[in-house]
Amino acid sequence: MSRTLTRILKLSQLTPAELDKLKRRSELDIDQALAIAQEVINKIKENGDGGVIEYARKFDYAGATAENIKVTEAEFAEAWEIIDPDIKQAVEHAFKNIQSVHQKQMPPEMHLAEIEPGVFAGEKITPISKVGLYVPRGKGAFPSMMLMLAVPASVAGVEKVVVCTPPDKNGKVEPVSLVAAQMAGVTEVYKLGGVQALAAIALGTETIPKVDKLIGPCSIYGAAAKRILSGIVDVGLPAGPSESIVLADESTDPRLAALDLLIEAEHGSDSAALLVTHSEKVAKEAQQWIDHYLQQLPQWRKDFCEQGLAAYGAILLTDSLEASIEFINDYAPEHLELLVSDPMSLVGKIKNAGEILLGAYTPSSAATYAIGVNAVLPTGGFARSFSAVSVFDFLKRATVAYLTQEGFEGVKKTVKTLAHYEDFPAHALAIEERENIFKGLH
Repeated sequence: MSRTLTRILKLSQLTPAELDKLKRRSELDIDQALAIAQEVINKIKENGDGGVIEYARKFDYAGATAENIKVTEAEFAEAWEIIDPDIKQAVEHAFKNIQSVHQKQMPPEMHLAEIEPGVFAGEKITPISKVGLYVPRGKGAFPSMMLMLAVPASVAGVEKVVVCTPPDKNGKVEPVSLVAAQMAGVTEVYKLGGVQALAAIALGTETIPKVDKLIGPCSIYGAAAKRILSGIVDVGLPAGPSESIVLADESTDPRLAALDLLIEAEHGSDSAALLVTHSEKVAKEAQQWIDHYLQQLPQWRKDFCEQGLAAYGAILLTDSLEASIEFINDYAPEHLELLVSDPMSLVGKIKNAGEILLGAYTPSSAATYAIGVNAVLPTGGFARSFSAVSVFDFLKRATVAYLTQEGFEGVKKTVKTLAHYEDFPAHALAIEERENIFKGLH
């Protein structure tokens, strides 16, 4: 069997260029995709529905029209009828846990705190009015992703939720995804994928409403589209091709390390999956098990794993656990599994990761489907500054302030002093004249 797919690299022996290459993800190779995305966006901006339908017929399904791209009530009803009862039960279980997790995230509608006598400051929380969700399908069906996006939007109280998701070549949306959408309270779903979907909901057309924010994972072309559209609409966190790091120590069962490495690798040939360990024994044994478990996958998933591991994956052998953690914080992975003897002791040392999964009983597949934590996570190293999708992606905060007479008297000198220093006389005048006006009232 080939060993190039699960190459073992020694961190201490990598040149800076080799290290940069190891840390580079597929979504960063975006230049060519930008030109294509710009062409599609321009066409939709100019022609509205006409542009959308042109690309829908080219990339989604040949029979697309402005009249049939929206999922009908009959299609929703059919989806409920045809799905397997076990699948329905699994979706319901996932829905309940996801809903519970996100309900616990909700902040109070408003809060005010007294900062000093008579000076009150706080925030008022309101949901974003119109949100577009993009649920991919290209390499498979993702009802779990529908839940991960639609449930927090619903919990947050978004008034209008619009979903775009690619149909099959017959113009049918994957039925379990429709059930998941309706379970989460979403009824407006459009049969659109790729750049044309993102452009349609960001710009708005005669048929498709314009939203205030769009969010959802996508391909490199979708990532390019989001970059272009970011000047028009809030495009949410960068969520592109999947990536993960499995951290192992000398106590790790190499079989578990191999299995969990393949979880993210099977997403696609553009996915990145790394096993990071300071144990040479675990590294070598996991290498063998990866090859073993690959043979148990369907050929098309095996191909994805082999291509992704060859391009963006590796077993990285470090000199110590501390060196492994330093690399992880630098890489800032989407998914991080702490598959070590005492994962709780390491959580405080992890600075950059989209999600942190603790111990042998918590593979990322469990988090993706059943635990309830959100699986839409920042990729491409953006875990350094972005967070997992949550209700906060669908909420906005307005600062609220209130001064009593006592509070006004306490801050007025500071306001006047700084206003004059920054040469804003109207700022100062608003305070000075108030003093005169209030004296006149009293």
